[in-house]
Amino acid sequence: MSLFIRKPLNQLLAQEGADSEKGLKRTLGPLNLIALGIGAIIGAGLFVRTAAAAGDAAGPAVVISYIVAGIGCAFAGLCYAEFASMIPIAGSAYAYAYVTMGEFMAWVIGWALVLEYALASATVSIAWSEYLNSLLGGAIPYEWCHSPWETSVAGVGGIVNLPAIFILIVLTLVLIKGTQESANLNAVIVFVKVSIVLVFIALGWGFINDANYTPFTIPADFVGHEAWNKHGWGGVLGGASIVFFAFIGFDAVSTAAQEAKNPKRDMPIGLLGSLAICTILFVLFSYVLTGLANWQEFKVAGKEASVAYAINNYMPGYGWLATLITVAILAGFSSVILVMLMGQSRVFYSMSKDGLVPKVFSELHPKFRTPFKANWILFVFVALFGGFVPGSVAGDLTSFGTLFAFVLVCLGILVMRSKNPEAVRPFKTPLVPFVPIMGMLICSALIYGLDYKTQLMAFGWLLLGLVIYFVYSKKNSVLRKG
Repeated sequence: MSLFIRKPLNQLLAQEGADSEKGLKRTLGPLNLIALGIGAIIGAGLFVRTAAAAGDAAGPAVVISYIVAGIGCAFAGLCYAEFASMIPIAGSAYAYAYVTMGEFMAWVIGWALVLEYALASATVSIAWSEYLNSLLGGAIPYEWCHSPWETSVAGVGGIVNLPAIFILIVLTLVLIKGTQESANLNAVIVFVKVSIVLVFIALGWGFINDANYTPFTIPADFVGHEAWNKHGWGGVLGGASIVFFAFIGFDAVSTAAQEAKNPKRDMPIGLLGSLAICTILFVLFSYVLTGLANWQEFKVAGKEASVAYAINNYMPGYGWLATLITVAILAGFSSVILVMLMGQSRVFYSMSKDGLVPKVFSELHPKFRTPFKANWILFVFVALFGGFVPGSVAGDLTSFGTLFAFVLVCLGILVMRSKNPEAVRPFKTPLVPFVPIMGMLICSALIYGLDYKTQLMAFGWLLLGLVIYFVYSKKNSVLRKG
């Protein structure tokens, strides 16, 4: 039987209908979905990656980098919106690939999504721990907030990152309690962090130094023999690959399709609404930040605390805002972890229903109707990573996983329009084939703009996934068993 055996669209829709009474609860409206998207998007990327992209690649043109990354996401988002309205199933890009490109490609994309959701959750939990200790003035002993592989300047070795494990278990319990409860908590967090971002933009605008915008891109003679994506307009593309991390998560909205009250109407609103709001905030935020401090300072100063650095040095009298920014970062990290853990459990829920991963991942809580066993298994995996592995290990792998998924979703629209032209499409991607082709080209260019070490690590991860597929998944596929 072919590796590319496809799940019939009518079978997938019939499965959704059969699951509606005893499966995941439909509790989310359009505002919940927009908040879910914003909750996943505004986090580490905005507060950390903006300065990194400005200092290492784009300079003040990081504003353009955000626009490029946003356009790539917009093309992909329009393709996601068509699929999410047609196929209101948990599983996101995995489920779409199963219908359009077959089981093998569905497995590859599902495996790639682990890079985005599970590893991002672990990495962000480590960053959450660092910022919490910063807010507490370093009150947590070094050995209890770092992995065993890390040693302080004073020679103190880490034992376990307890704050990272703490935030993971708290958010796992919230997810098990129910999707609506998770959405309500996420909405509160989103309000807090968006408010603080708006305050920074409004107050920081008055302290902008126009001289910091000249030159707008990093001059080639300044960086010497650096790679093509570290200066000039090549640096803008390199910067877009770096800040793309800020957009990771908007596609997590599509994993909640099976819990939306009216997915055919609400999923496109949630996907495109959250993406539009966040792109505008990103452009304004990066413009203010690079206007406050010169991009060269971000190469040597600030780094993780780049926003607080700019406030303390260039906004006299607003030290309290730096503290609020730290609070916003903690809130942002919390909602990102929440949505990522939710997204991963829903992808595994869908893969488990298809037999590609063990049945335990699709078992629902008898009262809350959430995939509680999947939540606990993911907690153990992510907590082991967050508690005992340095945060730098994941690197840009999360960006690769997302971009790879975006490319295949855009390709899926072209395949679906050819294979199932008569299918009902409550939302239609406009300007096909232009939109999906542009989405594929821009996202592929951003993958090319990633560091080659990241590309090699991602290739190794995909090879591991192939081994699991041929050893377990192919033999247990429900579709192959008829």
